[in-house]
Amino acid sequence: MLNNLQSVDQEFVGRCSVCGCVGELVELPGRLERFCLACSGDVATAVLLTTEIDAATLGGRNTNELVSEFAQISCRMLERAQSAELEF
Repeated sequence: MLNNLQSVDQEFVGRCSVCGCVGELVELPGRLERFCLACSGDVATAVLLTTEIDAATLGGRNTNELVSEFAQISCRMLERAQSAELEF
């Protein structure tokens, strides 16, 4: 039984698709990639914000705050990815 648990644990350890860090990874629904905990939250939020921005645009509503939040998350993920590159 221990071997089964070890194989499951190893299955979720790898390199994050965004920042490249090695560690425990999580999957998000509808995504093939796996992410570290920090990046998974940002990716999930970015996906949600994209949907909200599209809906607001179609509804003729102001999207400035949503776009600003999306830009902040994108910058944070980019910084994380670039700092991971420096470690290699």
